[in-house]
Amino acid sequence: MRDLVKRRRLVYNIQREVMDELRVDEVADKSAAKTSLSDNIKESVRCSGPRVKSCFLSCVPLLSWMPRYPFRENIFADLVSGISVGIMHLPQGMAYALLAAVPPVFGLYSSFYPVLIYFIFGSSNHISVGTYSVMSVMIGGVTERLAPDSDFMILNNDTIDTINDTINDTFNDTILDTAIRDIERVKIAAAVTFLSGIFQLLLGLVQFGFVVTYLSEPLVRGYTTAASIHVIVSQLKYIFGINPHRYSGPLSLLYTMLEVCSLLDQTNIGTLVVSIVTIVGLILAKEVNSFLVQKLPVPIPVELLAIIIATLVSWQVDLKTVYGVQTVGEIPSGLQAPVMPEFSIMRSIIGDAFAMAVVGYGIDISLGRIFALKYGYKVDSNQATLGLSNMIGGFFQCFAISCSMSRSMVQISTGGKSQVAGAVSAMVILFILLKIGELFQDLPKAVLAGIIYVNLHGMMKQFGDIPALWRKNKVDMLVWLMTLILTILLNPDLGLAASIAFSMFTVIFRTQLPKYSLLGQVPGTDIYRPIEDYNQVIQIPGVLIFRSSATLYFANAELYTEHLYDKTGVDVPKLLSHKKKLEAKRQRKDKKEAQKAKKEAKKRAKKMARP
Repeated sequence: MRDLVKRRRLVYNIQREVMDELRVDEVADKSAAKTSLSDNIKESVRCSGPRVKSCFLSCVPLLSWMPRYPFRENIFADLVSGISVGIMHLPQGMAYALLAAVPPVFGLYSSFYPVLIYFIFGSSNHISVGTYSVMSVMIGGVTERLAPDSDFMILNNDTIDTINDTINDTFNDTILDTAIRDIERVKIAAAVTFLSGIFQLLLGLVQFGFVVTYLSEPLVRGYTTAASIHVIVSQLKYIFGINPHRYSGPLSLLYTMLEVCSLLDQTNIGTLVVSIVTIVGLILAKEVNSFLVQKLPVPIPVELLAIIIATLVSWQVDLKTVYGVQTVGEIPSGLQAPVMPEFSIMRSIIGDAFAMAVVGYGIDISLGRIFALKYGYKVDSNQATLGLSNMIGGFFQCFAISCSMSRSMVQISTGGKSQVAGAVSAMVILFILLKIGELFQDLPKAVLAGIIYVNLHGMMKQFGDIPALWRKNKVDMLVWLMTLILTILLNPDLGLAASIAFSMFTVIFRTQLPKYSLLGQVPGTDIYRPIEDYNQVIQIPGVLIFRSSATLYFANAELYTEHLYDKTGVDVPKLLSHKKKLEAKRQRKDKKEAQKAKKEAKKRAKKMARP
């Protein structure tokens, strides 16, 4: 106890010269050696055997980890995990194809080709790439804008009545040629996917990974919540069995909602019943699944069971013919040959492709970092694997993909240890495409819409961030809310740009209006806290500790000095002026001493020169 009292009574007396940056550089003899630009270029292009090997293995991580893969320890867990994730890919791929406004089979293609590419070139062991709701709804916005239903209306006659999957127009004697429309939309989706892959490759080459740091968590969560609202509204036509006009541009979400409300009297009752039964059944099944999660080795594939049961019921009852319920339609067996993207439309989709590239890249890096930090390995934030997956997927008529938190969590919870699980899930999708895909032709689209709705419940829970951020940081809460509002009003592409701009504005705002405080010591500790916020902290006699919550730079330097004067009573301009005078006086003194030393050196030289 006496030692503690003595330590508290210690008097600190520090005697040293007060120095500025120039004086520190002079005393410490700052090195002037700098590497030239030419030397930096030579070093970056220097080629050696170990360097080539390291570069090659970093580009193709499979060759690095596969030879060391612990087959006996991990293969069973990866097989179980891969099959579980593959089963999830089936309903999600078909459902998210509806969001992208393309036939469901192309969602299965998007769950196969890109997954294989990521297995070879990806650096994360745990994320599951494939179809993703936010990316799909962005693709859907492009395809429906460039290939609207109105461009494919043809005269209704007896020969056209035999065309499968056509929808009668209620206003005139025309019908929608869905076959030609879907072909055009697939071309657009593949083109924008290919271009977004090119952008992601370029982002990786220019070391874009650091930019993800500026996509704050409130911004990302607010954006995904708003994108989920876009998803919900886009699927209302499948829930109610109606055919609203497709709007694009700012406020399109509001216009779509108004038209959906005006068309509610045309609701297809059979479709609505299927939707309600699907949503309620999935919610109850997922609750049972979560209750039994500790007792089951793998989760019950409720979505797969839902589409199997719905397909059997639709086939037996003939929902399409009897009740007018829209179904998936033809699902061709096998794989399609690669096709060159439509380069002629690239100019009109550059903005959309870049927005998709940034969103997909940011989500991929964020999730990769989360799992890498949790399981103790490193991912390359600048690796362009996702871009390569999208670029190659564009040749095989896939639509843009990213990583999914829900599938990634299933992959981890079922014991997945590596991307071998991803390869197994791709083989599951390949088997479905080759053997059993055509069995799902009678699956109602309303069931897929219900699956999407139930899968979005996690994102809807993000509204709980608002009260939490209100208590923690009101500026972050404002970023969350503004991101939500801007993305809802301006659509996901423009909304993302506006949200990032607003977030950057808040960063500038925080540097301009930081919190300034004097710190005091918490008794008996080495902890210091603001004296205005704590009643028991004590200022050290003779010492003032002034703290700013923002970095000091030219834009807030004047504010800093003003608050320093207000808090401490120190006249900073006068102090700086006095400091400059002392510095000038020291320099004059040093100059005189140097001149005096020079004269004495000359005198000594003359004396030594005399005979």
